[in-house]
Amino acid sequence: MHRRLLTAVTAAVLIAGSAQAQTLVATSNVIVRAVDRTLDFTSDTTTSIRDSKIVLAARDDAASFVASQGAIRGAQLEAALNSIRSQVPEAQKASDQTLAEAILAR
Repeated sequence: MHRRLLTAVTAAVLIAGSAQAQTLVATSNVIVRAVDRTLDFTSDTTTSIRDSKIVLAARDDAASFVASQGAIRGAQLEAALNSIRSQVPEAQKASDQTLAEAILAR
């Protein structure tokens, strides 16, 4: 009896954890696409964000930041985040993680 209950509870926890992980991934993907579209729409400015040398140079730092879940913060990433936030008002509300993922998505 206890074994069945334990099995049922374990299965329920695994299913719930899987559902939460899928929801987090879906939400993250939506945010990255939204930020990416925002960066594309601002390309009519004198310097396009997506073609910015500062943003392009930050790709390795952004990859390290994302892979380490924010533990590794390079100087080039910091410069790119500041540049994006100063040129795209909508990006001011986005997290560093979201912007780093958007940099990688380019």
